[in-house]
Formats: sequence, C-alpha cells, structure tokens
Amino acid sequence: QVQLVESGGGLVQPGGSLRLSCAASGFTFSSAAMSWHRQAPGKEREFVARITSVGDITTYADSVKGRFTISRDNAKNTVYLQMNRLKPDDTAVYYCRRSSGVIYWGKGTLVTVSS
Repeated sequence: QVQLVESGGGLVQPGGSLRLSCAASGFTFSSAAMSWHRQAPGKEREFVARITSVGDITTYADSVKGRFTISRDNAKNTVYLQMNRLKPDDTAVYYCRRSSGVIYWGKGTLVTVSS
C-alpha cells in the first residue's frame, strides 16, 4: 500500500533552518509529482511547494518563495523540503502529498519556530 512518511520536524529558532524528508513506498515514485503542504494551528491546510516527477519544475507559495527549496531523489524514493530563514509564521504541521493520480497524504511532521 502507499505510504508517505515525513521526518525532520522539530523546534527551531527564528532565522534557523530545517530539512524535512518524505520517504515514499507502495507506488512508482519516479512517475509521481510530489508536494508539501502545511497546516498551522486554527488554520486550513495550505500549499507550500510542488515538484514534477523528474524534478525539472518546481513551484512555491509566495509566502515561502526564496526561503524554501523542494527537491527529490528518485533513487531513494524521497522528497525533501529545505527550509531556511524560518519565521514564527512557518510553525505548522507539514505534510507530504502524492500529487499525481490518486492523492495520498502522509501523517505530517511538526515544525515549531520559536525563540
């Protein structure tokens, strides 16, 4: 069955960096576009970044453009989200999603940006 397992979340100070990972299994990873989304406390889930199956095209929400970078390693069935210059507003549960065909979600990893 399809599994998406996020990792790498934690507590970081404003201005710091984190790298999230999402390990995928149960489908042909190299054929699927992947994306990251987040949900802050009391808010709706929102789009963060997306990458095509071969990694040639990436798109970002305006709120993270220039600070976050999405990438993937198809040999490792893993998609990453490098987050730099983190702000308190980036505090959220971050979810990985398969964005081709049937949509699947991971269970999320919590990122807390606080001093």
